[in-house]
Amino acid sequence: MSETGDAAPGGVREVKSAARTVELLEVLAARGDRPARLQELADGLGVPRSSMYALLQTLISRGWVRTDVTGSLYGIGIHALLTGTSYLDSDPRVRAVRPYLDEASEALGETIHLGRLDGHDVAYLATRESHEYLRTISRVGRRLPAHVGALGKALLAERPDADLPEGPYEVFTPNTHTSREALAADLARTRERGYSVDREEGVAGIVGFGFALRYDVPALDAVSCSVPVARLTPAHEARIVAVMREIRAKLEATVPAGGGSIHWR
Repeated sequence: MSETGDAAPGGVREVKSAARTVELLEVLAARGDRPARLQELADGLGVPRSSMYALLQTLISRGWVRTDVTGSLYGIGIHALLTGTSYLDSDPRVRAVRPYLDEASEALGETIHLGRLDGHDVAYLATRESHEYLRTISRVGRRLPAHVGALGKALLAERPDADLPEGPYEVFTPNTHTSREALAADLARTRERGYSVDREEGVAGIVGFGFALRYDVPALDAVSCSVPVARLTPAHEARIVAVMREIRAKLEATVPAGGGSIHWR
């Protein structure tokens, strides 16, 4: 049986066993604290039960998957964390941005994020939490659909509306844009003002302000400030926008285009 499948980007044929392994890890990672059983993984990925069992045992032995004491439940393993941490530590832009996240956090007293567009989602790469509003779960390493957050909308606004996926979009709060037309109208306002605003579209009670970092064209990274609605006065909003605009200008003048000596794609 051939181990290659359809052609991957660049014309190289995809290795089926490698693709299956990646798909399995992505499924387990997406489940978070909801472990999976063997049969549902086999059914979900369209793999024979015996093949899925062998793959899981291989990944367990290498630390990429973990199982419970009964051997019937499976979740993502600690080596996924170690690999993700290596990505953050080795990325020159994440290292360059961190001091400016500290500066913004100290100036505003609010939560500051750095995110990167990944397909139709935004991955959170760094966060400085507000001392006034502490999350119980860190967003670093997590993903959020681009249409619901200030980071994502700032980055979508750097691209033509023709690139937007067809709706309807996933709903997170009553304020979430669910249609392509509504999102496009919001992105037009974002382009006009130069930054995005998320008014309780992703998380109830939280407003976000997003600023694309244009050291790439189109921008891949953005920074944002999140603030509880209860603390957002007109004066505080004006200060947030002013400080974050200054932070963006500093970053665009400091961070090297292309991401440093190695130009990743």
